[in-house]
Amino acid sequence: MNDEKKGVKKMRTFAKSSKLDNVCYDIRGPVMDEANRMIEQGVEILKLNIGNPAPFGFKAPQELVDMMRGNLENAEGYSDSRGLLKSRQAIVEYCKKKNIPNVGVNDIYTGNGVSELITLSMNGLLDNGDEVLVPSPDYPLWTASVTLAGGKAVHYLCDEQSNWYPDIADMRKKITDKTKGIVIINPNNPTGRTAQPELLRKIVRKCTENGVKPVVDECFNDFLEDAAQHTLKDLLESDPGLIILRAYTKMYAVPGVRFGWCMTADAALIEKLYHAGQPWNVSVIAQACAVAAANEPDWATETAKRIAEERKFLSDSLSVHGLKVFPGEANFLLFRSNDTGLHEKLAEHGIMIRNC
Repeated sequence: MNDEKKGVKKMRTFAKSSKLDNVCYDIRGPVMDEANRMIEQGVEILKLNIGNPAPFGFKAPQELVDMMRGNLENAEGYSDSRGLLKSRQAIVEYCKKKNIPNVGVNDIYTGNGVSELITLSMNGLLDNGDEVLVPSPDYPLWTASVTLAGGKAVHYLCDEQSNWYPDIADMRKKITDKTKGIVIINPNNPTGRTAQPELLRKIVRKCTENGVKPVVDECFNDFLEDAAQHTLKDLLESDPGLIILRAYTKMYAVPGVRFGWCMTADAALIEKLYHAGQPWNVSVIAQACAVAAANEPDWATETAKRIAEERKFLSDSLSVHGLKVFPGEANFLLFRSNDTGLHEKLAEHGIMIRNC
């Protein structure tokens, strides 16, 4: 007798959502599984694929630590879904100290790092079937978040032969009546290259001409020596559709605290983020960190100098071993190896890198 005749119901099986078909990120998967297995066996793993500053001697300013410790009692209550007023005021002050205009407290929405804000901005912006132009190569979370929001990521070229700058001609060809936004990562992850200010403004103008929203990920902007020249914050007032994402946590060696912010003069989008985000998304402790960071703008400058020195050391060392290293301006480097198995070989020795 089969199960049905016996009166036994078959258990339903559920396949994963089709939304996950284009969602991948190589800090998860087989290599990470193997790394975790090695960790369980007591092997020390050097994770060069996630940009964590702590294992390399970067420590947070004592002022940040003291501010977070001093706010433990305040963490008994809920935060605020947009971000506590004092933390948003601190961001405004930080921008003023960095000579960045046109940022008010009502233009800011805080999140658990830029990672959460990427997801929130796509959820707030996209309807099913909308397209978003995303750079190639890109930070994989952008493609994943567009997909999970029901949209389609269309990749435009960042040309290796042109210093990995965005190819505006390729971008122009891929704009359709379904295009809702264009993502610019500046400096880009993983190339580490920064597009020149005039090129950035040309892309924003192209967005305006086509009724498309420019979304600029400036997560690594503070690593630049001339950071103020490469931000688009001065366009916030003239282009209310502009969305800019920023973070403190790597510059101040506290990525585990998780604090980032979105800036836009688009009041309707801010309202959408309220609905897309968790009601109490950023902890009081993380927001205390933001207040302290606003009082330590020089710390970011010193961190950027140290990163630049380490970046040169690593670049020179890799070049000596015959690897093609591309000039970078953030806290990571892109290089090319003719050994297609290098990624796995390094993992066998407890060294993890991202395989672009």
